[in-house]
Parts: sequence; structure tokens; C-alpha cells
Amino acid sequence: MMIICVNPRKLLIAAVSTAAALVPFGSVHAEMSAWAQNEGGRMRLVALAPDAGGKIRAALQIEPKPGWITYWREPGNSGIPPQLTIAPESGVTLEAMAYPVPKHFYKNGIEDIAYDAPVTLPLSLSAAGKGPLAIDATAFIGICKDICIPFQANLSLKLGPAIQSHPEEEAILQAAQASLPKPPSANFEVRAHAMSPDMKRLTLTLALPGEGIDAPDIIVTGPSGHAFTKQIGGKRDGATFTVDIAIGKLPKNYDISGKRWGVLVIDGKKAMETTLAFE
Repeated sequence: MMIICVNPRKLLIAAVSTAAALVPFGSVHAEMSAWAQNEGGRMRLVALAPDAGGKIRAALQIEPKPGWITYWREPGNSGIPPQLTIAPESGVTLEAMAYPVPKHFYKNGIEDIAYDAPVTLPLSLSAAGKGPLAIDATAFIGICKDICIPFQANLSLKLGPAIQSHPEEEAILQAAQASLPKPPSANFEVRAHAMSPDMKRLTLTLALPGEGIDAPDIIVTGPSGHAFTKQIGGKRDGATFTVDIAIGKLPKNYDISGKRWGVLVIDGKKAMETTLAFE
């Protein structure tokens, strides 16, 4: 299958073969799919049996090769956010995908919000029925070095009885959950936010967890496909930080009233994520 990938780094035609990435289903471990591989890395699906309410803890593991990156949910100037589609006949629904704290990359005028090391994306799934399950999913990600290669693969696994112990899967899922940004707290939160009348600047007042002198990394996510990171006139006074975030081009006739945007704040080794409500 030939996929044309347009990226400011290069315009290229990348050959993406999902068949070459697959391992016969019979060799798949009970609660992990086989690794699917391509030039820039590999990925697989991990899951546990549904609980009494039909909820399934799962994750998509992605391991870029050294020098390669894969993308966060809003990738920046370019790139492909992770996507997962589960076949309806599996009887399983994807309810949510969560994202560990990403990094900011700047190269040749291009900004990427991505991961340059193995990352595990927690998944919240739900099962329609009881009994053994076979999950068939299609994962689609972007993985980039000097070029960007779309990486698509079919990932399949069978879930055994919930009464069995699965320490390896449990450890993977617990580590993934621990890597997520934390919710706001009294000493790490957005104290105030306001959009300028011309919708060109978003003013944020933050409580930060430390007494550092550097500006935190801030990623504001607006409408789907829009991420804003450029800081203007930031001032840090101990644990308080006030800054304007430059808001780039928005959809035509965009009305912010009643909308909710996201904001991720990374201050040193700590990260907090929350929503901004615009009434």
C-alpha cells in the first residue's frame, strides 16, 4: 500500500506494509499482541480481562528506535496523532486514550510535540458481553526521523479469565498510569485565565510547585488540531507565573463561548493538565 505523507521536513512517498508487521495469531501471548514493526520502531497492544462492570484496562505500547519520535495527541506543526480503531465484531469499545507527558522539539523552524523514547498510552475500553474476548484493533501512528513514515498495523489479542494473575501486564499498565500528568492541586493549578477580545492572546496565571526561576513549558490545546505554545512576557514570582500565550489561526468564525480548551503545564519534573472553560 502506498501512502503519500506531506510534512514540512520532506515530501515523500512511503511504502507502508501492514502485512509485513504481523505475526501469526497463534504465537500471540494471551494478554499482549505481537509486536508490529517498521523502519522507525514497533508497537503492540496490552490488556487485562474485563472487570465485573465490563471495563478493560489496556494500553498501546510504542517504542521508537533511537533518533526517531512519535507524536502526542496534538503533534505541533506537523505529524500524525495516535489513532486506534477496534473492529465492531470484537464487542469492545474504545472510551478514552490518555497521553503521558510529551516533550517539545524544535528543529529547522519546525515544532513537534512528541516522544523520543518508549511510551505507553493508557486505554479505557468496555466490553459489551461476558466471557472470553478476542480484540482486533488497527493502530495508526506517525513515526519520524529525517522523514515521517505513517505506521499502520493490525493488533490482535485474546483475553483470558479475570481470575488469572498477569503481573507483567499489571506492571506495564501501572507504569503507564504513573507517567500521566497529574490533575490540578492547591500548589499546581491555573489560578486565572482570560482570552483577549481579539482572540490573539490567552492570559494565564499559574501556581507552580517549586521556587524555580525558569518559565514552565505550557501547551494549550484549542479546537481539534490546534496547539499553542508561544509565550509572551512571562513573569515568574516565586511560585506564581503569569504569561500570555499567543493564539494562532483559529477556524473561521470560531466562537469560543461555552468551549473548553486543554492546558498542559510542565515545570521541571512535574506536570499538570486541566481544562479551561470559556463562558
